[in-house]
Amino acid sequence: MLNEESKIGALIDRLANRAIWKLARARRRLETDVPLVSFTFDDVPDSALHDGAAILEKHGARGTFYIAGGLAGQVERDRTLITSEGCGELLARGHEIGCHTYSHRRIRDFGRLGGDLDRNADYLKSVGVSPPATNFAFPYNAAWPLARAELRRRYRTCRAGGEAINRGSVDPLMLRAVEIRQPEQDAWALTRWIDDVAAQPGWLIFFTHDIAPRPTPYGCTPKTFEHLVRYAVEKGCCVLPVDHALDRLNW
Repeated sequence: MLNEESKIGALIDRLANRAIWKLARARRRLETDVPLVSFTFDDVPDSALHDGAAILEKHGARGTFYIAGGLAGQVERDRTLITSEGCGELLARGHEIGCHTYSHRRIRDFGRLGGDLDRNADYLKSVGVSPPATNFAFPYNAAWPLARAELRRRYRTCRAGGEAINRGSVDPLMLRAVEIRQPEQDAWALTRWIDDVAAQPGWLIFFTHDIAPRPTPYGCTPKTFEHLVRYAVEKGCCVLPVDHALDRLNW
């Protein structure tokens, strides 16, 4: 039964995302002569801090880390989420902190989304995020049409998945992104997306979770992550956190 419920839930998520991408009217024109690339992290395991952030810094770049305060310090079977101190360290090193809800639930499951977002804003403020985070990523990449008004009131952008480069007419509340995940050989081959954005400039947003020698299905190794960051820099891409990319686009 649980498996069937999961399948139905995943179907609802896909249909909701497709409906928003197809029907949403809130569009901005994305025009850039320079290919933009952003590396983003969801949930933020400690390996994203220790290895992911360090690799970006080695290449003169910074990333965006979407934090769910309710996960802070949580120890799971195959990963440990960063603490408030880790969050503060990312800030001090020049990375962007974004919002990923407090309780890390699907948006459509909230009875009162605003209360959860307020709670996460309070958590982020306690670790030094001031002014409040201006960019958001959907837990499980699952958007929900009825949440758009609340999200629009709070954030410059919301990021989903979608496996595409942002070009032309773009919905800021439904940015598309490409996942870095297992298997490792597939993650290594994601340079094809960088070739694409370099040939036809737009905004390529990557997202992942852990950066570890033995990654979860939702992350990759440090070697592969550095391969992607280095390749983007060498191809002449401007690698920026989400908020800096928005400034560059004059959004």
